[in-house]
Amino acid sequence: MSDTVRVHHDLAGHRFEAVIDGHCAYLAYMDLGKQTLDMYRTFVPDALRGRGIAAVLTQHALEYAEREGYQVIPSCSYVERYIERNRPTSDRVEPTP
Repeated sequence: MSDTVRVHHDLAGHRFEAVIDGHCAYLAYMDLGKQTLDMYRTFVPDALRGRGIAAVLTQHALEYAEREGYQVIPSCSYVERYIERNRPTSDRVEPTP
């Protein structure tokens, strides 16, 4: 699925977005300064659920954070679970407050 979903990073809007079949799925974050991103929400419309889109968005967001040297606070439960399952040794993740 990741090679067929095009993810756009809306830097000004603090979101990673994927528009598929006219529906927008996204992962929203806050830049807390001090090289820290709080990834606080993923949203996938009902029409797109079950297709792995949240995982693709999360993967892109975490790759961006790593590439740019950000620490990540996974406030969103989906992002937290994704990290636990796919990046258990990540040293770029802060505990959820």
